[in-house]
Amino acid sequence: MVNNQAQETWQWEEKHWRGLVNQVRAGRRLAPTKWKNGAKWAVALSFDSDHETNELREGGKSIGRMSWGQYGARVGMPRILDILRRHDIKASFYVPAVAALLHEDEQRQVVAEGHEIGIHGWIHELNSVLPYEVERDLMFRSADTLEKITGIRPVGLRTPSWDFSPNTLRIEAELGLLYDSSLMADEDCYELLLDGEPTGIVELPVEWIRDDAVYFMMNRFQSLRPYTPPKDVLDIFLRELDAAHEVGGLFQLTLHPHIITPRSRIWILEEVIRHAKAKGDVWFATHAEIAAFVKENASE
Repeated sequence: MVNNQAQETWQWEEKHWRGLVNQVRAGRRLAPTKWKNGAKWAVALSFDSDHETNELREGGKSIGRMSWGQYGARVGMPRILDILRRHDIKASFYVPAVAALLHEDEQRQVVAEGHEIGIHGWIHELNSVLPYEVERDLMFRSADTLEKITGIRPVGLRTPSWDFSPNTLRIEAELGLLYDSSLMADEDCYELLLDGEPTGIVELPVEWIRDDAVYFMMNRFQSLRPYTPPKDVLDIFLRELDAAHEVGGLFQLTLHPHIITPRSRIWILEEVIRHAKAKGDVWFATHAEIAAFVKENASE
């Protein structure tokens, strides 16, 4: 037997590299001709409520970075919920279980106002490097914790690493999830395949260019200092939005309470909402609502 791990990648047998590619693939596209109530297109806003877990995952050594996470809960979440409330829009919030335990009242308020809470790991761990038993335990414990706090069992997952291990999709199926929102094989929703077999799990794809962190995230100890002016970030988001509207598709956006809500940036969220409403004929929905609808109404 050939030890593929000891070889250079160009020395791999075809069976090996095909097997790697085919672990998780995009299956049939789930793109409806019309959205709910006959809307032409759909908007799905989401927020990764990482709070203090971004630093806790790294060991919790930086009190400064944990205070940045607390800002997301203390200042960011009230600003986000206020905007969503004023515009009568429901959104999805992906919450690490530890962040939920630190801010239980926040999660209960989110659910009380009609929003969705989804799984986002236990402590924002890098799930993609974990062995099956550990990843499974953390995912199930996370689901149980969110259900205990909110009274509602989550139906969707966004992996904390925005990546899969070889076992992630299998565990999602074991959890009985409706959808995932971590991968990037399309702009429309699609069904996930596991080793070539349909799973029934909907992928509601993300994209780094539709994420605020890549433009604003900063860590002075890691030389991570990307910065794009807020007006340029808005321009990127609106171009994505306009293109989704033109084809009657889905515009999905990912934001973070500790990143998007400073005074010089929070207006981006409101402008995205206003722009979408001005286009008209739009369905604003949670990711769970989108996934359930496309699963039942896909035209392909």
